Parts: sequence; C-alpha cells; structure tokens
Amino acid sequence: MTTTDAPTDTPWLDQDQQRVWRSFLGGVTVLLDQLDRDLRSKHDLSMAEYEILVRLSEASDRSIRMAELAAAVAHSRSRVTHTIARLERDGIVERFQCSSDGRGVTARLTDHGFSVLEQAAHTHVRGVHDYLVTQGSPDDFAALGRVMESVRTNLEGSRF
Repeated sequence: MTTTDAPTDTPWLDQDQQRVWRSFLGGVTVLLDQLDRDLRSKHDLSMAEYEILVRLSEASDRSIRMAELAAAVAHSRSRVTHTIARLERDGIVERFQCSSDGRGVTARLTDHGFSVLEQAAHTHVRGVHDYLVTQGSPDDFAALGRVMESVRTNLEGSRF
C-alpha cells in the first residue's frame, strides 16, 4: 500500500490512549498467563480447559453440544474438539452422540470432572480476586466490567 492509498480517517490514539491500550494489553497477557500457570501447576488444567468445565457445569445435565460449547467459549470447533479429547482421556469429560440428532456430539462433565472443577475453582477465583479485583477500587472494577461488556457485545457477532 502506498501512502496515497492510506486511509485518511484513521482515529490515531493520543499518548494517553496509547498508554492505556498498552497497559491493557500487557495486563491482560500477564493476568491470563498467571491464572493459567496457577491452574496448570495445582490442577493440571489450562485456562481453556477450566473455562470449558465451567460452561459444562452450568449447563443442564452438565452437557452441551460440541458446536454450542465452541461458540460459548469463543474457540474454534477444532480447538474445542482437541481440548475435549484431552479431558476425556483423563475421565473429566465424556462425549456421546446426541439422542435427538445422530449427527451431533455432546460433551458431558463427569462426576470426577465436577470434583476436579470444584477444586480448581478455588484456585481460579482466588487468583482473579488477588491479581485483578484488589488492584483498583470497586468503581474501577465496575468501569472495567462495563467497558469489556460493551466490547464483547459489539464484537460478538463478528467471531469466526
């Protein structure tokens, strides 16, 4: 692209916006890395696996169709299939054909998996509290939630 082809309506970030953006990127990266390390070291679970277990635990009968699970955790179907296969090998999740539709596959959280999740939840929630919630005021945390909910809502339809 030549300079004459460059868009002229780009809303460049000012210094303060650039500083906040870079703080956000760095903060999210180190936060998610630390939460992942905590789960891996104490429970042999990754953040992605933990999120899947949470979604399954909240579902009716602790089971969700694989396609719905992939959409719920905002991962590709192939990534979720790979992750579920690992959890299945460890007896945490089981897969079966949908009774109403022979084409679909459902993932279900086993009793053992629910026990694993119950233990991991303490580690995860403690980490979220210590690494994020306590780093600002309640108003700061509420503002962060409002901004991220707006981002999620506005971008949700453009995934995959």
